[in-house]
Amino acid sequence: MSDAEERVVIAHLSHALHKIRSTPPRLISSPATQPRRAAVAIVLRIVPPSQSSASYSTSESPSLTDFFKLDWVHASGARAEVLFLHREKGQTPDTDRLTKEAHVAFPGGRMEEGDENGLYTAMRQTWEEIGLDLAERDFICIGQLDDREITTSLGKRLLMILSPFVFLQVTPGDVPIDPPPETALHWIPVSTLSNQDPTWSHVAVDVASRLAPRHSWVKILVRILVGSMQFSAIVLNYPTKITKKKPHASATRPDRQLKLWGLTLGMTMDLLACMHPQLNTDENAPGSPTNYAFKPHPTEDDRSTSFAVAPAMTSVFPRFSYPDVNFWIWVFGKRYREVVRGWEASLLSGGSNNKRINWAGTALNAFYAAVRKALIVVIVLRAIGVLFALGFGAWWILRAQ
Repeated sequence: MSDAEERVVIAHLSHALHKIRSTPPRLISSPATQPRRAAVAIVLRIVPPSQSSASYSTSESPSLTDFFKLDWVHASGARAEVLFLHREKGQTPDTDRLTKEAHVAFPGGRMEEGDENGLYTAMRQTWEEIGLDLAERDFICIGQLDDREITTSLGKRLLMILSPFVFLQVTPGDVPIDPPPETALHWIPVSTLSNQDPTWSHVAVDVASRLAPRHSWVKILVRILVGSMQFSAIVLNYPTKITKKKPHASATRPDRQLKLWGLTLGMTMDLLACMHPQLNTDENAPGSPTNYAFKPHPTEDDRSTSFAVAPAMTSVFPRFSYPDVNFWIWVFGKRYREVVRGWEASLLSGGSNNKRINWAGTALNAFYAAVRKALIVVIVLRAIGVLFALGFGAWWILRAQ
């Protein structure tokens, strides 16, 4: 990506971080029946150009506005990056077949007894997981994105509430970090996620494992009847920097694809959506990108310095490997499509009513409600088809005799 485009991305990142800091997140209370919670850290940094003599010696962290005024932040060649990790442990045979793909996530984990709040959980888990101390003066906490619900069994059962917190590294250069051997860290340029043509792929998930995890014969039957789910994924094919405590060959294989999908993709899109400014953005607002010639609907001449809106909200929801299942989801998905249109309209208008409506949760519930209806219809139709085929076969044999 050109230097001009990187500068636009940094400008929009400034706008997004100011927006996150000034906008209270939508919080979801844990129900009494499922009190478990978790938190993750979304860590961002600005990498100064290699020829820059960036230095930082003050004893206090700068304010967010002052940070984006530093010379090395808006110097030619500076680049915004976000931290992902890949855990070698915990990869299932379905998701790590032949080690051809690796799924990335943000550092974080479950809230434990004694944690003061979600922010403390995110910082503690990041320190324990990769040895990155977010309490140091190298980092400032920007704020929190909206809580997200983690569900299973096609959206019917709540597992926990997840709180994503955004951190910004305010010092140039690398900071001390100490991940375990089975964890690879990847600093991915934000521009590769926000450009107009990311490399898309998919991740296949076995539906049977979600519907019938304890009965092997039922799993085989469900797999035959409804196929698999395919989640959209962004391939992170940009050269990454991997920091490790000691070599770990399988985590650095050149033929491995890093894939961003599912819940992590959803939280990443929440961040990118904040980088899309309101159409009536105040030119004097802190971090406003209007001074960088941003246009919401760029012409062909503007595309080299324009910022692409985050991927469509629907990219976090799966499709099925059987076309007729997708058709019936569309038939029953009117409510889901209405929610998605409202969600996207809210984002384009600056998210003024985002905090009154749990868009992600509402869309998730509406989508999986349509999925459950579609699967019932498909299974019933398949059963009718099998019975008809058996009956016709028996009639043909009897007639032949």
